Amino acid sequence: MRFFIPFLFATSVIAQIGPNYERPETVTPAGYKGAVNWREARPLDTLPKGAWWRVFGDARLNSLMEMATANNQTLKASVARFDQARAGTGLARAAFFPTADINSAFTTQRTSPNMPSAFPLNGLHYVGPSYTVPLDFSWELDLWGKIRRQNESARADAAAAANQMQNVLLGVHADVATNYFRIRALDGELATVRAAVGWRRQALDIARARVKAGAGSELEQAQAETEVASAEAEVGALQNQRDQLENAIALLTGTNPSAFKMGGNPSQLPSPPVVPAGVPTDLLERRPDVAAAERTLASTTAQIGVTKANFFPSIRLTGRTGYLSGDVEKLFEMGSMNWNIGPSITVPLFAGGKNRAYMERARAAHDEALANYRQAILASFNDVENALAAMRNLSNQTEAQHRARASAQQAAKIAHARYEAGTSPYLDVIEANRSLLTTERACATLAGQRLIASVSLVKALGGGWDQNLPVTVPAITPDPEAMGSTAPKKGFFTKVKGWFKKD
Repeated sequence: MRFFIPFLFATSVIAQIGPNYERPETVTPAGYKGAVNWREARPLDTLPKGAWWRVFGDARLNSLMEMATANNQTLKASVARFDQARAGTGLARAAFFPTADINSAFTTQRTSPNMPSAFPLNGLHYVGPSYTVPLDFSWELDLWGKIRRQNESARADAAAAANQMQNVLLGVHADVATNYFRIRALDGELATVRAAVGWRRQALDIARARVKAGAGSELEQAQAETEVASAEAEVGALQNQRDQLENAIALLTGTNPSAFKMGGNPSQLPSPPVVPAGVPTDLLERRPDVAAAERTLASTTAQIGVTKANFFPSIRLTGRTGYLSGDVEKLFEMGSMNWNIGPSITVPLFAGGKNRAYMERARAAHDEALANYRQAILASFNDVENALAAMRNLSNQTEAQHRARASAQQAAKIAHARYEAGTSPYLDVIEANRSLLTTERACATLAGQRLIASVSLVKALGGGWDQNLPVTVPAITPDPEAMGSTAPKKGFFTKVKGWFKKD
């Protein structure tokens, strides 16, 4: 026995069943549909991403981002899932160490006179108390690397949970920015339509005066009234969209919609930030969803080794020492001490195919994780392509729309002048004003869409492109009812009292 234990320990350090994880190679295109070259994607989620929204220079947006980080309930749930995974690594690590328990027992018993004995009992038996205070010891030797594989899997799961938490954080920030810029674009449209209501009412007043003076027709007055009512209806429709977006931001920031209000801001939207050259190749690899998929693949690879180890014998060192007596006064005397120690070997002989089914399931889970990882890579390429295409096409569309607005403004001036001179019907004024309103609203919408496209690119790249900014850590506000690590710590006696509280 003296030489057996060191041999087992040395063997457990060397042997390890199952495949070692290697990151799979990915086949990527030679480049974007534009300019930047690709390279093989590798999760670099440890690189700093920073508070990317500050590039827009909007104080109100910065404040909303802070509120969302502190109070978003989906993010809090994601942080709690990460805490669970992190605790799981502690559970897996504990399997490396022996366990020891004291299982005291105080019983009254009657022994059997027919129990096996080295000498005849002749009907003798014992009736009375039995006091035992044993210390049970157990330690499983990691002979085939099963426990190490379990630790690999648990650490990979914790890393995947951390990346998923960052992905939720990135998604929440992107949704806040997207809805915010939609509201800003709607504010611009509302300002344009409300201005249109004002000058259409002026036109209606002029039409009524002309009819009263006998210089105009009732048809012109009816047309002017229609234009006013149509513009007022547009205000209601746009305000409905704005209210819904405002409620969506309230939900993202963890605020009751009835207590959340965003004032209007019809000022001109800022220009989208310029994307530095080489961004996709440098930062696409930082996407947290890609990193999470890769870590999940590593975890499932380790699980194959765990299930494969079930086919091999397991060796556990067990021992017990303590005191056993029928008299409580003699319980802790040296004569009442007993002990035993030795290895326990379990050899799997027949399990009805259970172990093989476990391994097949682990291999299938690995294949699923591999497919999900490759899909995450493809999805990241697709998202960046879509965002870059949107930014490029919206820029061209905005330039053309600004030319259209300038032409519509000129056409509206000419139509008004001709109508006042009596050389053109009022219908020409209506058409010119409608075209002007449409182009002005389109310009406001495009300004918002360009900013939203830049947010989509930030999200597609894993969060920002300034690698000098610090890592964004979700400093959430603890829930008073939470019982996890984010809640205030309670003392020992307070916890004990809580165990006996009635539900």
